[in-house]
Amino acid sequence: MPVEIARSGFRDARVALVTGAARGIGLGVACWLLVEGWKVVLADVDAERGTVIAEALGESAAFVTMDVANDKQVAAGVAQALARFGRLDALVCNAAITHAHNGPLESLPLSRWQRVIDVNLTGTMLLARHCAPYLRARNGAIVNLCSTRAHQSEPDTEAYAASKGGVLALSHALAISLAPEIRVNVVSPGWIDARDPAQRRAEPLTDTDHAQHPTGRVGTVEDVAAAVAWLLSPTAAFVTGQELIVDGGMTRKMIYA
Repeated sequence: MPVEIARSGFRDARVALVTGAARGIGLGVACWLLVEGWKVVLADVDAERGTVIAEALGESAAFVTMDVANDKQVAAGVAQALARFGRLDALVCNAAITHAHNGPLESLPLSRWQRVIDVNLTGTMLLARHCAPYLRARNGAIVNLCSTRAHQSEPDTEAYAASKGGVLALSHALAISLAPEIRVNVVSPGWIDARDPAQRRAEPLTDTDHAQHPTGRVGTVEDVAAAVAWLLSPTAAFVTGQELIVDGGMTRKMIYA
């Protein structure tokens, strides 16, 4: 092993590595797991914000700087997580570029396309590759954050849709390759209001935003975090290679203009 597993008082608690955890869904997942008694390593490219958040969350949380598209940074971040808490039971791959282009295909720069694929898709593979030996030792689990955009699209979102479609396929491939020791599943959120509280208060969503959902409201980070936590839990021990769509029913709704 590249890192000698630390022997500490943390060794008996489950440990999760959550990427893209400095804000939004990733932070929501990290906080949910902490409440459930996990130790959590938050990973993000935003070192300043991530460090402050991890310190505020207490000794059960730690932060590592990580660009998930950078193989060396992923390897170093996993090593730091092991050095801090001594084990790894779960991986949550949430880091992604979400506003991928939103312009005509003809004006999509190849560099932009490649960066989105590198972060959203290749980063997910790199994390699985580096974490697999440690997750296998704990009969651990992986949850990859995908999107309903893997199934349906708005115009000018080719890079994002392609990357998330890739994550969906990669995940069921990993579920078979890493079985039976490691379970791999996907959570695909729909419209989730993952903005900071101050922005949500300043620019509240409209009644129309909420009412179009069969559930009557736009989703929250807690909706997604609860789904992720369940898939990581022993009660989901018979679930692998699956996609859990958390979208308030929108992908089942027929819409005619």
